[in-house]
Amino acid sequence: MKNRLASLTLTLVLFVNCGKFANAQQKFVDVTAEAGLDHQYEVYEGTFGGGVTVLDFNKDGFEDLYITSGIKSDRLYLNNGNGTFTDVFKGSGLEITNEYVTQGVISADINKDGYRDLFITTITTTDGKNIIPRAKNLLFLNNGDATFKDVTNEYSLEDLNSFSTGPSFGDIDADGYPDLFVGNYFQEFTGKLGIIKDATIVSANQTARSYLLKNEGGKSFKNVYDEYGLGHKGFGFGGVFTDYDNDQDQDLLVNQDFGYKAVPNFLYQNEYPDNHFKDVSEQTEMDLKINAMGAAVGDYNGDGWMDYYITNIKFNMLMENQGTGKPFVDKAKELGTYNLAISWGANFADFDHDEDLDLFVSNGDLNPNCTPMGNFYFENNDNTYTEKGRELAINDYGIGRGSVIFDMDNDGDMDLLVVNQQPILNYPIPSTTRLFRNDIANGNWLKVALKGIASEANGIGSRVTIVVDGKRTIREIDGGGSSHLSQNSVIAHFGLGTNKKVDSVIVNWTGGNTQVLTNIEANQQLAIIEVNSPKKKAFTLWYIVGGSILLVLFYIIYKKRR
Repeated sequence: MKNRLASLTLTLVLFVNCGKFANAQQKFVDVTAEAGLDHQYEVYEGTFGGGVTVLDFNKDGFEDLYITSGIKSDRLYLNNGNGTFTDVFKGSGLEITNEYVTQGVISADINKDGYRDLFITTITTTDGKNIIPRAKNLLFLNNGDATFKDVTNEYSLEDLNSFSTGPSFGDIDADGYPDLFVGNYFQEFTGKLGIIKDATIVSANQTARSYLLKNEGGKSFKNVYDEYGLGHKGFGFGGVFTDYDNDQDQDLLVNQDFGYKAVPNFLYQNEYPDNHFKDVSEQTEMDLKINAMGAAVGDYNGDGWMDYYITNIKFNMLMENQGTGKPFVDKAKELGTYNLAISWGANFADFDHDEDLDLFVSNGDLNPNCTPMGNFYFENNDNTYTEKGRELAINDYGIGRGSVIFDMDNDGDMDLLVVNQQPILNYPIPSTTRLFRNDIANGNWLKVALKGIASEANGIGSRVTIVVDGKRTIREIDGGGSSHLSQNSVIAHFGLGTNKKVDSVIVNWTGGNTQVLTNIEANQQLAIIEVNSPKKKAFTLWYIVGGSILLVLFYIIYKKRR
């Protein structure tokens, strides 16, 4: 009897524990406190900010975080590799940011020395003066020893005073050096940001020109906004570089606030190798007249064309790419992603490893109104979406802004960080930045980390495609401007379901180079170093030989004329 009782007790314990384990596998887990994160974005009178970038700044194989904090000190969180983070901001050389109201942040290897550098946008200084803008954005080079050097002036950025929001890196001319797009909101504003509303915006008549900053060989930046044919003004929330037309160069999607009363969104087609962008907003029907806060980029339906989820006040839009020469179509209502909220960040990822793209959306009311709004999690099932934020315990009710995906613990699935604002008035629940560990993924996976040689050092702007049993799945390497004022991991992630092998991995590097690897094992991070394709080698050889022949001919003609 005693043995039977012990056996029954053991069975019940196993059943309960298994039940708890199964339940845990169905949720995201808030690990903010145990991970050592302590952050809250403090606004400067109003609704703007903040952002976060994912970068491995010390090259130890674990991705770190830089988070802007508005009028408080920013955070540089070192990933300790054991599920915890340490704030190493003090002594990092980044302390000058304390003099500015910081907004967005992105990272890339500016000078191709092997280390990720930082670009941080600002709206003003923290010395209490009211007139906006009066501040420059900030560029820091990574010294390679966990410290950074302020090179804003050295890189010719000191005179670009602006009220800047979302930045984005992209290699517009395929020279291997990351260029910059920076969204600007105001030319000048003398009121209080906390009372911004439609009437204030329209009567201000102070829409701003953005910046397109060309990287001059890793040594300086030059504003080529007019030269490249942009020229628009608006209440800019930034943009994202993306290859919408599948021609292997970087196009530009620009998000604009108050698009229905001021200037709508823009889509610019890169005409590389010509140094020009063509405005295709109207013909593609991407001139959205909305309050566009941010964008998620992904091929949600697997048809080979990148789609765009644009966040907005109450009516988010999922713009499906119909292909060459056809306009985009908003599928938000049809697909189930039309829920009402004030949305900011958004992230496509295969969170559950079932071989399709799910969607996370960060929500938060305008500050100081601050009606609690839970975040959304849309699960993809046969290219339609079901909202499961509460069910998966990721519907945090903080005042959400930027959000990013990255694999914080290198276990192969995508975790999430959401930047939350400090409320200006009383708020019924805590509103602090949250880190969510992904415990819902069950299937196999593959991560791909790119190392560009002729292309951008981390593959920013390039595209990775995998083929499994005839099915093609695409990821673009994020240069920032995605989500809201933020930048996701530059490591491409794929859920593989029950598949244990990938038939082929195809890398389309920005500029035209293509590499193919075959028969790849699942559940690993695959590092791919760029090599020249035979076509590119042949072109290079032809260019050298042809150029030499032309020089000889010119010399012969010259000698004869003498």
